[in-house]
Amino acid sequence: MTEKDYPKTLGLVLAGGLARRMGGGDKALIEIGGRTILDRVLRTIAPQCDSIILNANGNPERFAQFGLPVVADDIPDFAGPLAGILAGLDWAAAHRPDLQWMVSVPGDCPFLPADLVVRLHIARTEAHTPLACAKSGDWRHPVAGLWPVALRADLRRALVDEDLHKIEVWTARHGIAITEWPDRPLDPFFNVNTPEDRDRANDIALQKRGVPSA
Repeated sequence: MTEKDYPKTLGLVLAGGLARRMGGGDKALIEIGGRTILDRVLRTIAPQCDSIILNANGNPERFAQFGLPVVADDIPDFAGPLAGILAGLDWAAAHRPDLQWMVSVPGDCPFLPADLVVRLHIARTEAHTPLACAKSGDWRHPVAGLWPVALRADLRRALVDEDLHKIEVWTARHGIAITEWPDRPLDPFFNVNTPEDRDRANDIALQKRGVPSA
């Protein structure tokens, strides 16, 4: 399987994470090297996907500059990333029935891999599983994953009827392939949670541009 022949895939960016450890706001809108993390995510993911949507709750106007559909959870009480994934799958079924696959990525990872989507498709094909997710070093990244739209009804039952919110519990029911990336010299799934993470990400971004860090 190559970049030219994997199925057309919807991209979902989970963009509503709150930067509580940095004083509030959206983590996706933090600037790294002069560009928001979300801008960096989109520049990497958009070429890999047929179209892109954002998942975030609250006022969608804060993402208006990106010109993308913003889809809110319809499961109440901020039910976690599975609720955002369900929102994306429901959007795909309603608005893009031609797309049978969706890849989700976190909105706080500025250095995602450029081969994420094709490698997830290869992994789930080779493992004969409906799901795939990323791993780097010793850590799985369940929200950097590939999801079939066909499982959205089962996911809604798990969230609504079973009150199940742990991604890895639900994915284990169906079977999930794991695709590994090296975490050195840079973990492509490095995420920005703290001011220290932001400073490190700024240094990495400057080094990538050939600018010496302070």
